[in-house]
Amino acid sequence: MNQISVQELAQRLSSGDKSIQLVDVREPQELAIASIEGFVNLPLSQFAEWGDEVPTIFNPQAETLVLCHHGMRSAQMCQWLIAQGFTNVQNISGGIDAYSVLVDHSIPQY
Repeated sequence: MNQISVQELAQRLSSGDKSIQLVDVREPQELAIASIEGFVNLPLSQFAEWGDEVPTIFNPQAETLVLCHHGMRSAQMCQWLIAQGFTNVQNISGGIDAYSVLVDHSIPQY
């Protein structure tokens, strides 16, 4: 599975690239504490509610970046997306925690 650093994520976000798909698999209560604009929230705990819709929500050929708190849940999601036929999936290494430490200190840590 491919990884992208939080610094690379920041560069991609600042470039305004509209072709990338951004997925955040954290829970709603985590999102209320800290979030990055532009991500679609698909909480892993609610997989049964959105799992069947993923191929219609997202383009399996487009670059898809997946975020969670530290990178473990997003890695699970990346593996699942690849199994569903997604061809360009990247796990955001270190998650939003690393992003708040290394890129944007205004994002709260939890």
